[in-house]
Amino acid sequence: MLRPLPAIAASLLLAACERGFLPLGGRFEIGRDPMVIFVGGDAPAGGDLYALQADGGGAMPLTFSVVGELRPSLSPDGSQVAFLRGATLTDSIPASVWVLNLVSGADRQVALPLRTGPPERVGWRDGALVVGTRGAVYQVPAPPAEGEARLLEGPARAAAESSLAILLGSPVFARVVPCEDPADLCVVGDSGAPALLAEEANDAARWGDDSVAYLTGGRLVVRPVGPGRARVVEWSGVPARPRQLTVFPGATEPR
Repeated sequence: MLRPLPAIAASLLLAACERGFLPLGGRFEIGRDPMVIFVGGDAPAGGDLYALQADGGGAMPLTFSVVGELRPSLSPDGSQVAFLRGATLTDSIPASVWVLNLVSGADRQVALPLRTGPPERVGWRDGALVVGTRGAVYQVPAPPAEGEARLLEGPARAAAESSLAILLGSPVFARVVPCEDPADLCVVGDSGAPALLAEEANDAARWGDDSVAYLTGGRLVVRPVGPGRARVVEWSGVPARPRQLTVFPGATEPR
C-alpha cells in the first residue's frame, strides 16, 4: 500500500512540476545513461541524495529534505531510486521507506505493517521492493503499483536477501563484505575464507556485471572483478562525507 504525500508536500511538488522541474535537470537520459547516486552531507539527521554521471563530473543534488536520507537503491531500469528517511530533524535512524521517480520528481512513501521495526535496508527484486528490518524481510509492490507488504520466510526470504547484498559477476560468484577489520572490504564466495578487496575502503556497490565500486579516502574507485586496473572517478562539488553508493550501469539494449 502506498501512502500519498502530505498536502503541503504535494502542493510544493505540483508547483515545482508546473515550473518544469526535473529532479536531474535534464542532465541524464533516465533509464539509459549510467549514473551513481550517493548520500552526502553531515547534518545531525543524516544527508541528502546526490547524483553523479558514471564517468565523473559534478555532483548534482537530488533531494533537499530537512530530515536525513540513507541507503539509496536504484531500480534495475534506472528510473527510480528507493531510500530510507529519518523521522525527525535530529534523528539519523531510518523510519520509513520512500521511492523517488527520477523522471517526474514525484516521491511516495511505501507503507509497511504497523508492527514492523525500523527499516534497515531496501533493494529491488523482480519489479518489487525488498525491505529488510531487524529480524525480518518484506516484499512490497513498487510504485505505481499498490498492495500489501508480504513477510518473506524460508527460501523466499533467502532469495530476496540476495538483492540486499553486493554481488559480483554474472553469473554471481562472490559478494562484498566488511573484513575482520571493518575498515577494509573483502570478497567471499560460497566457500573459502574472505579475500581482501581493498584496504581503508567502504560503501561498496555493484558496478554492472564486471566491476565493483567503493569509496576510499574520499575517492570513488571502480575496480574490475577480473584482470585489469582500478580507476578513480574524477568528481567535483562533492558534499561532506560521501557514502552509501548505488549504481545504474546504463542500458545495454536499445529501448
